[in-house]
Amino acid sequence: MSDSTVSGQVLLIEPVRSFGQSGFRKRLVVIQQARGKTTNYIPLDFVGDACSSVDELREGDVIRVTYRLSGRRWQRDETAEVRYFLSVEALSYDFVEDTRPPARAPGGADRRPARNAQTADSPF
Repeated sequence: MSDSTVSGQVLLIEPVRSFGQSGFRKRLVVIQQARGKTTNYIPLDFVGDACSSVDELREGDVIRVTYRLSGRRWQRDETAEVRYFLSVEALSYDFVEDTRPPARAPGGADRRPARNAQTADSPF
């Protein structure tokens, strides 16, 4: 199965939240897409180590996110109603439009900021 992608403008970036004794961490990023008269709001969960990759994002950035859908079944006990939950787990992202001014390196030379963990570690 190929990875799915979605693009939009970053509307909201929440701080990292931890859950339970296991230390499960997630960070919510909401992107928006203008669809004619309506706006589509898409909540994306960055989980575990991916939480820190969001640090370089700012509200207003236009990004493309690679994601996977994660569905869960939950039932409190055998007599309770069964509920199903769906989340969109973000795997990676890249910038679609770079609206940021170039960062200034020492000595006044222009340089572009690193895009994400993959490109920041790239030798090229």
